Amino acid sequence: MSDITILTPTYNREKLLHKLYKSLCNQKDKEFEWIVVDDGSNDNTDEYIETIQKKADFPIRYYKKNNGGKHTALNYGCQYVKTKLVFIVDSDDTLTDDAILTIQRIYEKYKNEDDICGFSFLRGKSRGGYLSTSGVPEDGMKESFVECRINRNIGGDMAEVWYTHCLREYPFPEFLGEKFLGEDIVWVQMSKKYKMRFFNKVIYISDYLDEGLTNNRRKHNISSPNGCVARAKTFLESDSILKAKIKAALQYQIYGRFAAHSLKKLFENTNSKLLYILCFIPSQVLYYKWKNKYQENI
Repeated sequence: MSDITILTPTYNREKLLHKLYKSLCNQKDKEFEWIVVDDGSNDNTDEYIETIQKKADFPIRYYKKNNGGKHTALNYGCQYVKTKLVFIVDSDDTLTDDAILTIQRIYEKYKNEDDICGFSFLRGKSRGGYLSTSGVPEDGMKESFVECRINRNIGGDMAEVWYTHCLREYPFPEFLGEKFLGEDIVWVQMSKKYKMRFFNKVIYISDYLDEGLTNNRRKHNISSPNGCVARAKTFLESDSILKAKIKAALQYQIYGRFAAHSLKKLFENTNSKLLYILCFIPSQVLYYKWKNKYQENI
């Protein structure tokens, strides 16, 4: 039995899935399973998956649910994973030919460490370069997500492979009617209990689409404000550096206003009351600025 499941949430990406599928066919190590969770697509994703299931030389499982956003698709798909590791790969991205082989070798080396929640590798761009703002040391490192990614100010996206039991221990919070949630809310929560192994190797290739979640983040945030409040609160309660907490304090109040929470309730529900007070005026200025710029288009 394989140790790795590739978990791909998708929504109306029938024409893009072939690129990912081709990269999976090119893997040097085929000991993996691919689970595709269709988040309520209205294109022909189901027919495409049925076609490739018949010819792929690795198992493909397909599940469809009502549209609820990527984080709900990840929660839904995680219940069907049978392997030790889960590699979340977006439907418009691809893997390097040695991605699965690399993950398997790293897992064999560190699988007896019970204080880690997963392994993190680099994402590359199709035309070269990295999607993160800074690299990891050549010999890697062992730190929590907060210690490495936030406190070392390593921005951008990496390629994380998670232990399945950790994803089940920390499911993504879901809010009625909201379809967007920053995934790092869970990675920060895991940091209170687990560390990760970070490696300076590209195994994942991605380019952001104009209509993708990343390029439309602020608009999506405003349409899903309760999740953003929860994410900001998680950062405020973490061991993040002051810079990250100031940003979170601003977001906590801005999205709290978009979620129609009272200022009194927001103040009472945070342990970072001094930061709340210090960020109050700039957060209100930004709230009205963003409201005028974005909300009329949502």
